[in-house]
Amino acid sequence: MTIKPEPTERAAQATLETAAAAPTADLDSRRRRAAYRANYRGTKEMDWLLGKYAESKLAGMDTEALTHFERFLVLPDPELNAWLLDPKRITGLEFAELVDDIRAFHGLDGTLDKPMTAATTGTER
Repeated sequence: MTIKPEPTERAAQATLETAAAAPTADLDSRRRRAAYRANYRGTKEMDWLLGKYAESKLAGMDTEALTHFERFLVLPDPELNAWLLDPKRITGLEFAELVDDIRAFHGLDGTLDKPMTAATTGTER
């Protein structure tokens, strides 16, 4: 008796295989597909987090970075959301550096939590 993967697992695997085979595809069309997939995830929060990141970073991604981002986009929203909100859960895993970069891009790494002072705002009283 063989255990069949769940339909979502099969779809994710098929997408991963497509992403792995896609380096021969036009880089610009891959970037457009990745931007679309980042902006239309299914939840507004993830659409915004991943979409804004993609809009800013995709143009500068080389083939390897784009393939890595495409593999990341295949993962389900609840898993990505958990990683983005609690980065300790992904420490040491394949996408840890990408999650850290997305968190830093949105200021979720604590860099925006610093108190504003006259020196940081450029104003004096």
